[in-house]
Amino acid sequence: MWEKLFRAWKVKEVRNGLLFVLAMMVLFRITAHIPLPGVDLVALRQFFDANEVLGMLSLFSGGTISNFSVVALGVAPYITSSIIFQLLVMIVPKLEEIQKEGEQGRQKIQKWTRWLTVPLAVLQSFALISLLKQSQVQILTDSSLFYMVALIATVTAGTVFLMWMGELITEKKVGNGISLMIFAGILASLPQSVSQFAATYDSSQWLFVLMYVAVGLLTVVGVVFVNEAERKIPVQYARQVRGVGSLSGGVSTHLPLKLIMAGVIPIIFAISLMLFPSLIAQFFVSAKTEWLAEAARWVLATMQVQWIYGMLYFGLVFVFTYFYTSVIFHPDQIAENLQKQGGFIPGIRPGRPTAEYLQVVINRLNLFGALFLGSIAVMPIVIQGTGGSAALAIGGTSLLIIVSVVIESVKQIEAQVTMRQYDSY
Repeated sequence: MWEKLFRAWKVKEVRNGLLFVLAMMVLFRITAHIPLPGVDLVALRQFFDANEVLGMLSLFSGGTISNFSVVALGVAPYITSSIIFQLLVMIVPKLEEIQKEGEQGRQKIQKWTRWLTVPLAVLQSFALISLLKQSQVQILTDSSLFYMVALIATVTAGTVFLMWMGELITEKKVGNGISLMIFAGILASLPQSVSQFAATYDSSQWLFVLMYVAVGLLTVVGVVFVNEAERKIPVQYARQVRGVGSLSGGVSTHLPLKLIMAGVIPIIFAISLMLFPSLIAQFFVSAKTEWLAEAARWVLATMQVQWIYGMLYFGLVFVFTYFYTSVIFHPDQIAENLQKQGGFIPGIRPGRPTAEYLQVVINRLNLFGALFLGSIAVMPIVIQGTGGSAALAIGGTSLLIIVSVVIESVKQIEAQVTMRQYDSY
């Protein structure tokens, strides 16, 4: 990996892209430590430490919420907006037609995703502020209407700023901007998590530490191995006659299908949805309507049961692996392109049979890939039941995201270097 990065550093365009991404990451971490006025940070951190769900959300956002910074919500509203539109594309035929228009259709859906991010950020910031106001300790020192409106506007603007920054990073083609920002936030929070664990460690936890190391190594090795695995579908191009006695074509190649095409996106989507019910429930736990407050308390109690939480987490990762693969992989288009170029899969007729064959293959690959991702995601939670610490569950998910994002970024950087080497010939 280091050799690839060294070669990439010698290419001016790639080096400039890496420096730009590094500058954006530094700017992101600076904004994450700019607190909003009128907030008691000591009381806020105590409130988050006492709440497991909010503590996990704070770690996932890179500390932006626990600091209550100008980018407190992170990129969560943008991720929620992306999930909504990707679901709508599969449900609404009109949106599906727009997506099939190519780059122009993708830009339209991307524009609508940005627009939906703004009202979602307003709603989520309002919910977060209302939740802080309901805490037993006084976190917000000012409760005036003007102050609340200013807080919501500032936090919403911070989310839009991160969304813009993430898209700028993606344009440099050295990694997905949103994934890299989540990656940077997790890395920034790891030293604090390690120091907290070291401060509370005693010799009786040696088995817990051993299991943690084993899960970490298994996650790294497993993610690297599965991420590199692919199914090669043989493709044969028919010979074509060009002029008198001139033949071209007849080339044998293959179509690579990755075992996990969705990458780390199913994990990010699953975490976002897993946190949503608990956050909403905490918002209504003090409601005056008894049945609503009782329902909120039931949701919180249910989500704290480890086996229920683990099953839901596994199920969401499994479903999102299939869902996101169906969004980015289109067998009909691939079959159509192969037919136009004179290509075919040996033993499979061109057109619809080819598309059906590719769909069957990708479904089988997704079955193993989804089981693997789900198992790696919930394995730390299983060990947490014996170790008795929430840090392991958070650390396992964080490690999975870190490894996947690093692999994805290295591959994109390598592709940029290879492309420019061909251009120089």
